[in-house]
Amino acid sequence: MRHSQETPRLACDILRIVPVPAETLPPRPLLRDGVYERLRDAIVDGTLAPDEQLRDTELAAWLGVSRTPVREALLELGRSGLVRATPGRSTVVAPLDPAGVRDAQAVVAAMHALAVRDAVPRLTAADLARMREANDAFAAAQRRGDVEAALAADERFHAVAVDACGNAAVRSVIAQYEPVLRRAERLRFASHEGAESIARHDRLIERCAAGDADGASRLAEDTWQTLTISDGTHEGHAP
Repeated sequence: MRHSQETPRLACDILRIVPVPAETLPPRPLLRDGVYERLRDAIVDGTLAPDEQLRDTELAAWLGVSRTPVREALLELGRSGLVRATPGRSTVVAPLDPAGVRDAQAVVAAMHALAVRDAVPRLTAADLARMREANDAFAAAQRRGDVEAALAADERFHAVAVDACGNAAVRSVIAQYEPVLRRAERLRFASHEGAESIARHDRLIERCAAGDADGASRLAEDTWQTLTISDGTHEGHAP
């Protein structure tokens, strides 16, 4: 009896190889990042008030997500000092802690100094124009007494150097601790001090345009150190 011999079929014979597309797709934001950003912003702008209890089931329903990304976001917010969790007890929005704000202030000021020092040789005319536009918007918001618009413009102003420096570690540290300062600014904002911030911004632009990396770096650090933190009711202002 003859047995037919068949050559085994290789996987490559039966699998259809699909080439990887040459086009690069934009990165999709992770769900937990979006949840973190929304909760962070709600704490910073006062939607979620100090000492308010945070229940993951209620937050998940509010944001239209499952409890998992909410829990992950709360852990990250705890590391930033924006929420406080006690084992076996509830999680609450952390009260404004002057010592914690001063700690964050020292870190953020140092990171912005480093960002500006590295950014100055890379800044383009378009970058400087964005800084001027943001400061103009900041000044206009100050005149209107529009706290939200002033702080948004202030954030755009400082973001130019952070983006231009190209240091991912600096960007990551600032993203973690700057919301603590933004919260302090919002809760203790004094619009009558805005003229000082506008003038500091103008001087920083001048030093950046002149290529004075060290001078601009020192001014950037001093600018972030101007946020006044007190155990009492002393006001602060935008850097």
